[in-house]
Amino acid sequence: MKNVQYLIIGAGISGLTFANYCEGKYLIIEKENEVGGYCRTIRRNGYVWDYSGHFFHFKTDEFKNKFINEMPKDEIIYNEKCTKILYKGKFINFPFQTNIHQLAKQEFIDCLYDLFNKEEKEKYDNFLDMLYGKFGKSIVEKFLRPYNEKLYAIDLTKLDVDAMGRFFPYADKEAIIKNMKNSQINSYNANFLYPKNGAESFIKILYDNLEKENILLNTTVEKIDINNKIVTLSNGEKIKYIYLINTMPLNKLLQMIKNHDELLEEMSYNKVLVFNLGFDKKSPLCTKEHWLYIPSKKCNYYRCGFYDNILNSDKLSMYVEIGYPKNAIITQEIINEQLKLTLYNLKKSGIITKDMKLVDYAPIVMDPAYVHINTETNKKIYCLKTELSKQNIYTIGRYGAWTYNSMEDSMVAAKELAQKLGGETL
Repeated sequence: MKNVQYLIIGAGISGLTFANYCEGKYLIIEKENEVGGYCRTIRRNGYVWDYSGHFFHFKTDEFKNKFINEMPKDEIIYNEKCTKILYKGKFINFPFQTNIHQLAKQEFIDCLYDLFNKEEKEKYDNFLDMLYGKFGKSIVEKFLRPYNEKLYAIDLTKLDVDAMGRFFPYADKEAIIKNMKNSQINSYNANFLYPKNGAESFIKILYDNLEKENILLNTTVEKIDINNKIVTLSNGEKIKYIYLINTMPLNKLLQMIKNHDELLEEMSYNKVLVFNLGFDKKSPLCTKEHWLYIPSKKCNYYRCGFYDNILNSDKLSMYVEIGYPKNAIITQEIINEQLKLTLYNLKKSGIITKDMKLVDYAPIVMDPAYVHINTETNKKIYCLKTELSKQNIYTIGRYGAWTYNSMEDSMVAAKELAQKLGGETL
């Protein structure tokens, strides 16, 4: 039986970061035939596609420098974000609530009137309640409600008030009015950088720092014996560990350690079907936009992005995202139907034309994609993670920790845990 100090489940950005910073013998178990998790890249037929849109806007110099200092300068592209909302056939700047002056006159008046007559409260009951209280009926029903219902694929009353944390573009009346004259981008990702060969380039830097013999690909965890700290792998091997570092989705971990059926039922999330699409020529409509938000319920996708506008390439290379509830079963038949519907809607909106040819495409199902934040469920998850930590089990990353955060947040948390455990006396 092999003995390791750290047994790491998952070779995504969190697992690889932990391995980069931990002191002691580690072993990474990865079910796929390559590392990266959702931060992988497909390079095919001249197109560069990530598993979904990944754009880097670092807050910490350490991680920013860790990546950009190890890549040739001409391999990194810096961009000021250009995002739009496709609303009733026209482009509106994002976020919607600070750009209502770009709407048709009557719609602008409706939004402004409701904004000044909204009924704010000291405490809101849920995410939808908060939206109405802070922005008024028209802004909510024209964009915020339909878009987020498409994205999260759930009744918004089921989401926590702070479901999106710092990622939600809040704005008060004063900020909205000021933006009408002096438009500014104040979001957390106003500027971003992107490697020419896709997000996987950053993963490769983390991966190249590790001992390859300590990473088992095409291998899954079949059984976890918490009491004896032994994991059984799909190849029949048993691993004795001191610390178990989990980065696979928390719901999948709970299914393995069992006796958490009630919490599993309560944990909510969506799935996302992603189409990466490559066409033979550029879009006549989207010539500079990096991504678009589509609130209309008549369109099957809620967002689409344009790699060609980021990479300055000569053919349309894009991704499209479609949200599903957690219990949805996304079959090949559904994927085929959604591809046809996607192409129809892309033509209808003018993003592609009838004479444009789809050269290649790659569908990806993200399961889970976005976890649904709920205060009461979060309390139970916090207590669970506290109990697991007493047994030397730590569950980290966006899905392992069951949270809504950035890739950098996950890396910071992984590094801090590695340093914390490294300082403990065994």
